[in-house]
This record gives sequence, structure tokens and C-alpha cells, in this order.
Amino acid sequence: MQPGQTKNEHGVMEQNRVNIAARMLRWARERSGRPDTYFAEHFPKFDAWERGETLPTLKQMEALAKATYTPVGYLFLSAPPDDALPIPDFRTLGDRPMAQPSPHLLETVYACQQRQAWYQEFARVTGEAPRAFVGSVSTADSVESVANAMRTALGFDLEARRVCPTWTDALRRFIEQADELGVLVMCSGVVRNNTHRPLDPEEFRGFALADPLAPLVFINGKDTKAAQMFTLAHELAHIWIGQSALSDAGAYAVPDHAVEAWCNRVAAELLAPLQLVRDEFRRDEELDAEVRRLARRFKVSTLVVLRRVFDAGGITRPEFQEAYSEEIARLRAVMSKSSGGGDFYLTQAARVSKRFARALVVSTLEGHTLYRDAFQMLGVAKVETFNEMGRNVGVYA
Repeated sequence: MQPGQTKNEHGVMEQNRVNIAARMLRWARERSGRPDTYFAEHFPKFDAWERGETLPTLKQMEALAKATYTPVGYLFLSAPPDDALPIPDFRTLGDRPMAQPSPHLLETVYACQQRQAWYQEFARVTGEAPRAFVGSVSTADSVESVANAMRTALGFDLEARRVCPTWTDALRRFIEQADELGVLVMCSGVVRNNTHRPLDPEEFRGFALADPLAPLVFINGKDTKAAQMFTLAHELAHIWIGQSALSDAGAYAVPDHAVEAWCNRVAAELLAPLQLVRDEFRRDEELDAEVRRLARRFKVSTLVVLRRVFDAGGITRPEFQEAYSEEIARLRAVMSKSSGGGDFYLTQAARVSKRFARALVVSTLEGHTLYRDAFQMLGVAKVETFNEMGRNVGVYA
């Protein structure tokens, strides 16, 4: 007889059943976000389990935990745990808070907190100075002055952007400048490096984890590149006021929350100063062509330009709403046609930030961090892959 097995009344070997509260099964199902048809297909007796007519085996419970992204131990609880986000949640749907965060979002925040905690200790040991810009302003400061201070610190003024061939190149440079300044910028469209667990930009576009030694910004890589530019600017505004948050970051959004509204205005001003947009916008030209011209001029996304043209009074709200919806649809169509893949090492470095990857490789090679821990945080499984990532982030030639 194998461990975990018993004989039933007919003398047939079977797996031991585990007693799980029906409410925990229901919680795991709802929390996963999977459709009911998934459970009917993969767990034919799931309805009977929820009704308490029968119990799952240990093997079935383990499979269920994996399918619902739930730690196995949670299923043994008598009541669902508090699954709240560990950072302030400023997302809203209309005038109401958003629903329960998905396990994908929660695990992404936890992973980023783990990386941030590691880098905090690394920075202390190596004597890195606190980042003076973290918490250096408040929402009482003028949007224009804060945007100008951020633009100067980041080196992201129009002159610096002019050398970039396109606004997508400017976005890449924007991320690099934030990284060089000391911000851990992580951009990923999946949970850790699991391509079967995509992040939903409708649930969140990004978040900020403010800290003097390891300020961190996460950008949802499943969002369009155009939206990512505004998200980065918005989350950096959170870093400048020293406030961690999961946000409604979007050029279209007009958040009810005062801090979110202020960060949106700072982000817009950082990317495209309002007075310059007023001076540059040609009202007598066709809007679509003019938006593209200004996107090339300012090296920002077309979504940002549309928002700033509206802010400058160049178009009405109905015109803005219609043009924005059309542009979003166009960008998503382009994104859906783009081929996947790409360079693995560049992708992984972007997911964890080059600054973090570089520091972790150095610390591991010096013997201060276990290879096991480094592999887990970097999302790699082999020494060869680890070494190649080190070469790609500039640790060694």
C-alpha cells in the first residue's frame, strides 16, 4: 500500500480524500477568474465537491490549487484569507473601488516586493546613497514645476528625445534614463516568466513601490507601447511624491482620486508641455495627420498627443473620446499582429529591470547571494543562462 492510499469497502485501493470546506472551493474557483466551463471540463466532480456530496483526493486538491493559482495550504483553511493588495489601491470603476485583485496581480506585486527587498539590502551593503528625488515633492506643488524637475532629473527633455528616431525609441530611452537615475523599472506582460499567465491591462496598467534606496515601477507589458509611456510617467510621479500605489494610469482617464488626477496631470506635462502643444497645434489641419506630426515632434505616443490637444482646447470632449477610441483600436490591432518571441535575455532583463539584474548577478558571482535565490528572482534555471544574462546586462564581456 502506497502512502496516501486506503482500501475502500470493496477492497479496492484508492487515494485518501481530504476534507475541504465548500466555501474554500467556491473562493478558489471565483478567485481564479476561470470560467465555470473550465472546472466542468478539468474537474468533473467539482460541483459535487462544492455541494459537499463527495470530497477530492489529495492529488485532485493539489491539481485544483495549481489550476486556481492558490497555495495548497489555503485550501485547508475554514475561511478565505484576507487577499487584499499590500499597497494602496487607487483604481476605480466609475466612482467605486475595483473588484478583488486577481491572483496574477497579487503575485506580480509580491514578486516585485521580493526583488525590491533584495535590492534594498544590496544598496545598504554596497553603500548606495538614498535617491534624493523620492518624496521630494508633494501634490501641493505645481504640476509644471514638478514636471520640469522630473524632466531635468531624468534627462528627458525635448532636446534629448530629438535624437530618437521614433517615439518607441524614446520610450526605450525613457526607461533607460529612469534606470540610470536609480529607479528599478520592470515591464512584463506575464506573471514572473510564465507565458500561460498573462496580465490584464484592463485590471491594471502599472504600480509604484516608493522607497529611498530601491524605488520601483512596474509596467504591464500587455498594454500597448503607447499606453506604457504614459504609465511610466504616471508611476514616476508617484515615486517623486514618495507614495506606493496601484493606479488608474491612462492618458484617457480623469480619476476621481485627487492624487491620481495630480499624477496624471504631471505625467502629461512631463511628456508634452501644454504651452508647447498650444503653440504647435494647427487647428486647420486634419486631426489624424496632426496627431502623428506632433507625436514625431515631441517623441511621445499618439495617445498622449490626443490628450494634450484636448487639454489645450484644440478639440472638444466628444471629438477627443471618438479619436482616442479609434486610436486605441488601431494600436491594439497592430499589437495583435506583431510577432511574439524576441531576444530572451533582453525580455528577461526588461521584466526584472537591468539595474536589478546587474546587481543580482554581481552579488551572486561574489558569493553574497545563493544561485538558487538568484535563479528564482531572475526567472532562469541554468548557470549558462544566468551567465549569458550577466553578459547582456554588462556585468562582464
